[in-house]
Amino acid sequence: MAGGFHPGPGDGLGEGTLLLLSPAEPGFWPHLTASPEWGDGRPDPVDRWSRRVIGRMACTLGGKAKFPFGGPPWHPFFTWALRTGRAWPSPVALLVGAEAGLFVSYRGALLLPGRIELPPPAPRPCDSCAAPCLTACPVAALTGEGYDLGACHRYLASGPACMDRGCAVRRACPVSAAHGRQEGQSAYHMSQFHR
Repeated sequence: MAGGFHPGPGDGLGEGTLLLLSPAEPGFWPHLTASPEWGDGRPDPVDRWSRRVIGRMACTLGGKAKFPFGGPPWHPFFTWALRTGRAWPSPVALLVGAEAGLFVSYRGALLLPGRIELPPPAPRPCDSCAAPCLTACPVAALTGEGYDLGACHRYLASGPACMDRGCAVRRACPVSAAHGRQEGQSAYHMSQFHR
């Protein structure tokens, strides 16, 4: 679990507890790549794995599964993440998570009945960080001034650095560096981003 919150009357979720689910590292990637979805050759294996696993969890627990893909309508995962007190906007405007740093991602959420006790908010890691993320991009495509998507894609087309190891900005985060995400996972996500 990557945090949660208790929805309010204006959320359109009803009462209960919404829990955000992130990959458990470093074991997530080997588990996923051993799954039937990964090996069947069909599109979107990560999303299909998420639907199967999180959907089964929701059925078992009497809740509802929510996903950051498959819209419209799109669920507001960025806003939900902020409400957990375990993710915040970073200096480069990407989400930074308490445990995953700039590698924070959400495979889905569980909306469960009842109010489950949640952990207290975590300290925001950027408050005590020198912000190496601000200068890590080799072509200054992602900085505190914004994101130049075209420059990013041109750089990715020119060589393997970020394609093979993952985004340099995300890797520069000290919390990300200690998270245990495998480079193969980052390479896969970069290949999906830069098609």
